[in-house]
Amino acid sequence: MILNYLKNNANSSSKEIFEGLNSVVSYATIKRCLSKLLSENYITQQGNAKNSRYAISPTFNLFYPINLDEYYSKEIDEREILTAYNFLLIPETLQNVPLFTVEELTLLNALQNKFSENTAQLSEFEYKKDMERLAIDLSWKSSQIEGNTYSLLETERLLKDKQTAAGKTKDEAVMLLNHKDAIDFVVANPDYFLPLSIAKIEDLHSILIKELGVDRNIRKRRVGITGTNYRPLDNEFQIREALQQTCDLINSRENTFEKALFALVLLSYIQAFADGNKRVARITANALLIANKHCPISFRTVDAVDYKKAMLLFYEQNNLSAFKQIFINQFKFAVENYF
Repeated sequence: MILNYLKNNANSSSKEIFEGLNSVVSYATIKRCLSKLLSENYITQQGNAKNSRYAISPTFNLFYPINLDEYYSKEIDEREILTAYNFLLIPETLQNVPLFTVEELTLLNALQNKFSENTAQLSEFEYKKDMERLAIDLSWKSSQIEGNTYSLLETERLLKDKQTAAGKTKDEAVMLLNHKDAIDFVVANPDYFLPLSIAKIEDLHSILIKELGVDRNIRKRRVGITGTNYRPLDNEFQIREALQQTCDLINSRENTFEKALFALVLLSYIQAFADGNKRVARITANALLIANKHCPISFRTVDAVDYKKAMLLFYEQNNLSAFKQIFINQFKFAVENYF
């Protein structure tokens, strides 16, 4: 109710909000809600104490929770979306906004501390063994999200013993093997990705699409995305500029979780390559986590459909709420189940 009121009555005081809502809740409740909305970046505050006035945050659309079932109950052509690439998103909207609330950062930092404590007690052999297990899970899940039909057990046999699964295509096996090669490269060269650059992203893409008949480097023609009317950029120079803006944004942030989340969503959003964009995004995000000595993410328990829905929501509304929750949940799973 407060958010709806502020949409139509910007720069209102807490008293004005209380009276505007016809006193349906107590004034103390209004104050508590305003404090929570501020902490979650939904609103902004000008002035102090009795002079405080509130308005909807410029980044409100980034974080406002959206019910995915309700959102996707509408057919693709019925949804009101941002059909074109948002040129202001990276250089303006995302420049100074914190991606995580205080509560979310407290949880993520606590999990990271647990990871650091656990890995400090592992021998080099034990660490490599757990990293190998995570690499298999990540290769499997990242490929499954792209339609690969290998099971986790079949993936393990392929990556460990080079044993292909019956009834599967050659490209499915190649996709999985490429994932493992990309992860091995990241683990062997963690400092390579600090700072991040377009050339380094292209290097990962080249590994991931090897022998899959996909063009290397930044695309020069239009691409479409199944399931949405969002249209990515189709100009090579604009794509390169968007990638550079993304690298600059990631390199400017001190918080590693923000770096990784930016890589996950923005490299997918830009769609710089003819194919393999989400794969590149997932491996780049993990490269940034590993380079900064953070726990990598396998995405093992995420539902592929839920992942795609959260990603499409960012394409269509520039809304991070669903995808951010996936990131937090998968980081928690990784810390609690590996190393």
